[in-house]
Amino acid sequence: MTTSSTEPQERAGLPLWAVIAAAGLIVGTTAGLRQVVGLYLPPVTKSLGVGVEPFSTSMAVANLMWGVGGVVAGAVADRYGAGRVTLLGLIAIIVGYYILYTAQTGPDLMWSGISLGVGVGACGISVMVGVVGRAAPPARRTAAIAALGMASGIGNFVAFPYTHLLMEAMGWRGSILAVMATLALLLPCVWLVSGKPRPMAGVKPQAFGEAFREAFRLPSYWLLVVGYSVCGFHVAFYSVHLPAYIASLGLPTSVAVWALTAVGVANIIGTYIAGQSSRYIEKRLALTIIYLARCFVFLGLLYLPPDGPTIVVLSSILGLFWLATIPLTSGLVATFFGTAWLSMLFGFVLLSHQAGSFVGVWLAGVLFDMTKSYDAMWWISIGLSLFAALLHWPIRERPVARIAAEA
Repeated sequence: MTTSSTEPQERAGLPLWAVIAAAGLIVGTTAGLRQVVGLYLPPVTKSLGVGVEPFSTSMAVANLMWGVGGVVAGAVADRYGAGRVTLLGLIAIIVGYYILYTAQTGPDLMWSGISLGVGVGACGISVMVGVVGRAAPPARRTAAIAALGMASGIGNFVAFPYTHLLMEAMGWRGSILAVMATLALLLPCVWLVSGKPRPMAGVKPQAFGEAFREAFRLPSYWLLVVGYSVCGFHVAFYSVHLPAYIASLGLPTSVAVWALTAVGVANIIGTYIAGQSSRYIEKRLALTIIYLARCFVFLGLLYLPPDGPTIVVLSSILGLFWLATIPLTSGLVATFFGTAWLSMLFGFVLLSHQAGSFVGVWLAGVLFDMTKSYDAMWWISIGLSLFAALLHWPIRERPVARIAAEA
């Protein structure tokens, strides 16, 4: 008989809070400094003399590479430990920012996006979900993983005003150097999340191919995979294109900074609530509610007065449902299959998320260049919200037969 259960990672002696803190710091900083790339859209496109589409495409590719890298890095981390892949990921993000710093043409932006995407995939949420999921006991697992989503919200809260102030003080190129130095400060955290996962004594581990075959045979897993692409579409489109949307309304850049900061603050609250909600309602029901709630935010952006206060308030509401999907989605993966291949199997779900991100960022750039408006994107986002809600409703929240038999 095989199992997905593992003992804590070999970095013995570390309390759970230390593992969560290190993983959260890595996720929060890399996610925050990845999301702020949208602030560079106006100055970079103006400096290089290109339209919105080349920058949007490069960020879309970054999101896609994030997803692909997350699956590969997750499999390596599940098998050999997260230390090395996290180190390589941090280096790749720094390199990606350096390419953006030296960019002269549209293709340069593409190489920057590829490096940023690979880097975030290697040290981002999918790898850290496995680290924390294995370190936490089952009863505390969803709440522990929720801490990573909260850390990401804190990262957004800090990163947007931090980067904005750097850009004001040092210019957009100078601010990139400061961002690279900030990322380098994360290197000591690599040791805290390293260590090779160990299978339970006396139990044969599940092989790589066996894990994927089991997952691909489960209909509920596929519903989760497809539904998560909608989350990626929403999050990437909103975070990357909101500054350009604000500019198209003739509002000051500070409105975008405050709106995205509000997303980060509200995300902390929303993710915490999501992490605790599994005690009271099924995860698939909570996900259905989240996607339905997003519809009303997008409707507000279409029909309410497009001024600064309205956009900040609506962003705050959206923030409540921003990364609240992480603990619920990854928690369902752990419920289905256990934690032995959690990083890899959640990484595959995240690949769908990033495919949605690719489409959201790319399509928004194309439609805006064609129509000079984001209205079509708000309507598409509403339709996808309803689609995702319908997908999550029929998910059967129970472990596969192998896990149930072991229990």
